Amino acid sequence: MPGVDERRLGVLSGLAAYSLWGLFPLYFPLLEPAGGLEIVAHRVLWSLLFVGLLLTVVRRWGHVRALVTDRRRLLVLTGAAVLIAANWLVFVYGVNSGHVVETSLGYFINPLVSVLLGVVVFSERLRPLQWLAVGIAAVAVAILTIDYGRPPWIALALAASFGLYGLMKKVVRVEAAPGLFVETAMMAIPAAVVLAVLSRGGDATFGSAGTGHALLLATSGIATAIPLLLFAAAARRIPLSTVGLLQYVTPLMQLAIGVFVRGEPMPPVRLAGFVVVWIALAVFTADSLRHARVASRRATAEAVPAGL
Repeated sequence: MPGVDERRLGVLSGLAAYSLWGLFPLYFPLLEPAGGLEIVAHRVLWSLLFVGLLLTVVRRWGHVRALVTDRRRLLVLTGAAVLIAANWLVFVYGVNSGHVVETSLGYFINPLVSVLLGVVVFSERLRPLQWLAVGIAAVAVAILTIDYGRPPWIALALAASFGLYGLMKKVVRVEAAPGLFVETAMMAIPAAVVLAVLSRGGDATFGSAGTGHALLLATSGIATAIPLLLFAAAARRIPLSTVGLLQYVTPLMQLAIGVFVRGEPMPPVRLAGFVVVWIALAVFTADSLRHARVASRRATAEAVPAGL
């Protein structure tokens, strides 16, 4: 059945997107000895090139022109570009400095941060179970603060920057490829300046650390764009509740890589903090699924003619 096939394709696309993002802690260490700034600068420029070629193939430049000529959307996308660049920089720093477990925490708590941003920015009302989930998550952050001896800044910065980025994208709904092209175009000049400064100071590794290293840096554009396009394909085909469940694939994979591949410690207090986070997410997810079912039934009932 066409509908079933579309949903299956959506789920597979979503799993592929979140799985690729989950593998990033294995990918970014391969880009060393490049530092975080150089990696992010290359990621911006190569993403711009790759998405530009993609837009040429699929003939979507009209969408880009529509974005560029709309001052409001262009301003919002500029803010989104700054936020996603900051998110990339913090993530690369976290992964390449041995804090993969903490980066996974950031994406575990991101849904709850997004909910709070909805309250603050859009004056949305939270249901009681949503408030409970946020409260439990706050307890988890307190536990992890005790464990780390400091607030989990990397996790909080990742959750906040990505949550705000999602907020910006909600304000201006755009297709994945045109939106990413405009965002990376906004950051292209700063990225080029960063690479020029690094090169002049002798700190740039592109071209000086071998051909293989240069090619790996160039693949950062593909590694950035492909998961995003897969995610866009999934979001068009499956309910948001399903997307919400799939999103936990990424931090689970990152956590497993941090503990079992990178050998990062997981002392009892830290494990307890993560367990409390998972309890918060279980409460949040159960409430979201229940609300989605109720909304679906209500919509179905309203769609049926009264005489039937």
